[in-house]
Parts: sequence; C-alpha cells; structure tokens
Amino acid sequence: QVQLVESGGGLVQTGGSLRLSCAASGSINRLNPMNWYRQAPGKQRELVAVITWGGRTNYADSVKGRFTISRENAKNTVYLQMNSLKPEDTAVYYCNTEVWWGQGTQVTVSS
Repeated sequence: QVQLVESGGGLVQTGGSLRLSCAASGSINRLNPMNWYRQAPGKQRELVAVITWGGRTNYADSVKGRFTISRENAKNTVYLQMNSLKPEDTAVYYCNTEVWWGQGTQVTVSS
C-alpha cells in the first residue's frame, strides 16, 4: 500500500508560479518513476512530467521550459515547480507512481 498526498495548489494569475509537492509513504518502490498528471474539466487526464529514481526527467510539450519536476529521495517527496502559468494550465494535478494515485490538488490560473 502506498499513500500519495499532494499539496501546493491554489489560485494564481497568468504568469505566476506555484510549487506542488507530493509526499509518498508506505511500501514505495523507489526504483519506479514518479509522475505528475493533470486533468482539466471535460478533458482526459494527461501526463505532465516524469522523473526516474536517477533523476532523469521528461515533460509534456505544453509545459517544457516552464515546469520542473524534482524529487527528494530521502523525504520520499516529489515536486513540480510551475512557472509562467497560463489559464490552460488550470486543472487538478495528480501525483502517481505504479498504480497509486493521490487525491489531487486544484490549480487555477486566472487571466
């Protein structure tokens, strides 16, 4: 059993920044990648960013150059630094590893 708890969402103006955190606990397989997904109203959930145990990262084209994923293995925590936010980034952001999902945190970007 793995528990993932996201935090850091909120309301921000266009061009602003937010930092999301995902704290993992339980029977974590640290060798597995950690992922951030998002789901906007009426849209499918989409993969935003991935980070491997060794720190390799990958991003959706829509967030490249604006978002940065990082992990602190000693704390079992993954972060998503989001800069230059746009209204189209508005969504519920979810942390994921293997089959486990967090409850999500709402990010709203006002124009």
